[in-house]
Amino acid sequence: MTPKQIMESGLQEGEDVFAVATIVRTAGVTAAKPGAKALLRDDGTILEGWLGGGCVRGAIKAATLRAYDTGQPQFISVSPEEDLAQKGVSAGDNVDGIQFARNGCPSKGTIDIFIEPHMPEPELLVFGASPVAEKLTELAGQFGWAIGACETDTPLPPRVSGRGRYLVIATQGQGDLAALKIGLAATADYVAFVGSSKKYAALSEKLMKAGVEATQIASVHAPAGMDIGAVTPSEIALSILAELTQVKRGLLIKAAQNV
Repeated sequence: MTPKQIMESGLQEGEDVFAVATIVRTAGVTAAKPGAKALLRDDGTILEGWLGGGCVRGAIKAATLRAYDTGQPQFISVSPEEDLAQKGVSAGDNVDGIQFARNGCPSKGTIDIFIEPHMPEPELLVFGASPVAEKLTELAGQFGWAIGACETDTPLPPRVSGRGRYLVIATQGQGDLAALKIGLAATADYVAFVGSSKKYAALSEKLMKAGVEATQIASVHAPAGMDIGAVTPSEIALSILAELTQVKRGLLIKAAQNV
């Protein structure tokens, strides 16, 4: 599936959730052959291309949804029952990264399919116009983050399905409490506060009085960033980006392990 074909479908790299499936191997009688490709929607249905008949569609849809859930490519082998038994596996087994599924069609062919998910760029929303906020926005833009600026008097926009959301509150004395209330009222994968632990402790008491749940307050990374001895705004921004990357990768690994 070429970039042109993807664009012609109305999908946008970095903005939309989709997957590209490719048949990499076949054995026996199969309708589709190696090299056949298809563009898959976020619900697992085929938007463009062709991978064969109904015998493989259920397995493709299930694998595509797993790819979206984990952010990881999937490799599936759709084989007749007797071939699965000969290999010592059952439908649903995952062995060495290969997910096996049963082909119940009379043709009894085997089709191996690689499914590559294309996820939206993770969303990094930054509160504040401080030097740290400016440096973080500048730096994160070079590492595949979709960056947005947030105001302390405006609710966050609706979250896009399939897109990670990360919040950094770098108001540094200019609307800290208001930004925290907005950030904690939204669903996010990560919320961080740029400031000392002592300052956040004082703000935590105000959040508790405002009715914010203790678990939400405790989930905030404060102070924001990994401990690299950062002092300057650029160094602090770097430490935050390092922590953002660690959390993002950790979430993907955790999701993959839970499937």
